[in-house]
Amino acid sequence: MTYLKVMHCSFCLKHGIYGLSTKSLLLKIGHGKPIQQLAKISTSHCWKSKLPITTQAQTLPHVKNKNVPQDTRIWKETPTLDVKDNVGNYCMMLSKFRLTSLVVLTSMAGYALAPAPFHFTTFALCAAGTGLVSSAANSINQYHEVPFDAQMSRTKNRVLVKGLLEPVHAISFAALTSATGLSILYFGVNPLTAALGAGNLILYTSVYTPMKRMSILNTWLGSVVGAIPPLMGWAGCTGSLDAGALVLGVVLYSWQFPHFNALSWNLRPDYSRAGYRMMAVTDPGLCRRVALRHTGIITATCIASSYMDVTNMWFALESLPLNIYFMYLAWKFYKKSDSGSSRKLFRFSLIHLPALMLLMLVNKKYWSASDTQEHKEILKVQDINKLPESKRITVLPRGPVVAAQQADTYQVDERKTTNL
Repeated sequence: MTYLKVMHCSFCLKHGIYGLSTKSLLLKIGHGKPIQQLAKISTSHCWKSKLPITTQAQTLPHVKNKNVPQDTRIWKETPTLDVKDNVGNYCMMLSKFRLTSLVVLTSMAGYALAPAPFHFTTFALCAAGTGLVSSAANSINQYHEVPFDAQMSRTKNRVLVKGLLEPVHAISFAALTSATGLSILYFGVNPLTAALGAGNLILYTSVYTPMKRMSILNTWLGSVVGAIPPLMGWAGCTGSLDAGALVLGVVLYSWQFPHFNALSWNLRPDYSRAGYRMMAVTDPGLCRRVALRHTGIITATCIASSYMDVTNMWFALESLPLNIYFMYLAWKFYKKSDSGSSRKLFRFSLIHLPALMLLMLVNKKYWSASDTQEHKEILKVQDINKLPESKRITVLPRGPVVAAQQADTYQVDERKTTNL
């Protein structure tokens, strides 16, 4: 058995340094047999580096020594992305931009459906304030749920989970957007709309978010949160809440159940791993029944809206096919309860709500408060005309009657004076 000693060689063609390392490699050679393997002599080169590679090599006699600067570079962690360069994207992620857009859309629909004059400035301020308040709520929600979002495939790429932003950034963003949004709603719209926005912010961040890990009642509470934005739009337009606002609130409240229950059905492993108590995890049968039940409530509410003077009768007819198909998909989800049926129900729910809001706007019964007052006066006149003439009371103007009475009094006084 023999060994071959090979010296480690390093060279740099740019700086003209050659050398042999003190480290060596022993190659085992079989019993007198020829070498069947070639040793690869590792080389290191620095074609583009400004600093040469330092080695423990001894320079050869024919090579002159050069003053080579030592590499004093120190390793340190550098962020993969710069916050200043991506502040817009990070703000959109903190606000859950798609969810906030849906909230703003329902608020705009509530404003447009209200029977009051349309003022574009108030409309824009109401939408902006609602969007800012929603962004603040979503940012605080992500701040509280970082350890749980990290365990779910759907939420593991959020900015706080990946460490792209620090918690102080999320809190600062929420404080800024909530203060700005509530100020816009209070001073630019009216106090009622601001009160609804503040209540919804507290309800979502302080009640709904912690309840998700405590009870399945969180879904019903979350539906209330989703039903408030159209009420904010209605209140922003009229300054009050009436039967029309109730119709919008019921539609948005019931729509949350088929939408979210279908979404959570395919996310059951994630919700279970993170410890969220959702209907799809704790009671799958109830999850399917509730989704089907509330599609029926939506259909009944749309039909009743025409009798509550919110829309005309055409809306009841035009929305019926849309609602019936929604019920059909919920029925398929109730019977099959598989990923395919739940996915179809969820995707159609995203189409159903904008289409329903558009139909309500097209078939809006009253376009201003004056139309509502005129309609009430017409109804009063019709009711009076239906009464028989014997029961009708004719009210004469006050002026001529008083004048006639005064004239009669003067005549009586003159007669008395003459007789005297």
